[in-house]
Amino acid sequence: MLTFHALAQQPPRAPEPAEPTIKVEVSVVNVLCAVRDGKGRLVSNLEKSDFEVREDGKPQPILYFSRETKLPLTLGLLVDSSISQQRLIAEERRASAAFFEQMLGKQDAAFLISFDINVDLLQNVTGSVDFLRRGLEEIRVNSGGGAASATGPFPRVQTGGTHLYDAVYLAADEVLRKEVGRKALILITDGQDHGSKVTRAQAVEAAHKSDAILYTILFVDRGFYGYGGVGYTGESAVREMAVETGGRVFNARDDKELNAAFEQISSELRSQYSLGYSPSNPARDGAFRRIDVRVPGKGYRVQTRKGYYAPSGG
Repeated sequence: MLTFHALAQQPPRAPEPAEPTIKVEVSVVNVLCAVRDGKGRLVSNLEKSDFEVREDGKPQPILYFSRETKLPLTLGLLVDSSISQQRLIAEERRASAAFFEQMLGKQDAAFLISFDINVDLLQNVTGSVDFLRRGLEEIRVNSGGGAASATGPFPRVQTGGTHLYDAVYLAADEVLRKEVGRKALILITDGQDHGSKVTRAQAVEAAHKSDAILYTILFVDRGFYGYGGVGYTGESAVREMAVETGGRVFNARDDKELNAAFEQISSELRSQYSLGYSPSNPARDGAFRRIDVRVPGKGYRVQTRKGYYAPSGG
């Protein structure tokens, strides 16, 4: 069984007192998307009538529409603490603390995970920037069990590794699935996975099932991988994960670009649209269904998740 290596001391937010409800079986798929014009600028003034949604190629009437700038958000920050990140951790702490301070509103919350040969939940879901800052200070580089050795241009896998896919899976399945509203995961990593118990496909599936968007900031110490960074091969895997879930990948070469990546993620999360529809296919078969969202006739590009898993049973 895949579990966190250590749990944060701070308990999750207390649930609201239960109230009597009338249960009505209505299947609604919620899709978050960002829209850009031909120059890559975010477009934030669209209406419901501007959008078209298709599921497995079939048009779906949009029942619910809203702009997401003020709706609650739960963020998960996943920080690579393997040996390949040793010279970058201090900058990552500073930029992450500033991001939490700037991004989290009164309705928002975040949690913090570090990963190397273990996946550690350093801070559970909280709205406190102070708790998150303390969690950042607890990040320690695993210098004895990282993914690679810097003895040559091509790293060799040692015992242990960098469990990136496990971190995504656990963040989505054990934390975000319990949350409601908008959800996003942000990875700071060089993109290398070594030793995960789950596959990349399983990590993406968990993200889909938790309705999480996955962003990755590639912050790479290319000197660790030898001359010119020729041993580095991490970008393609995390890019595929981001595209599938409606996120993006950012390349950061220094602290200035790291801060800029956080700022772009913040702007995107504040410029999202939420579209809701009731699928024309009522089957509860657990199958993956492809989603296509468009803004016809304007030359805009829509960034959203590629699909979702239908409910199963009953």
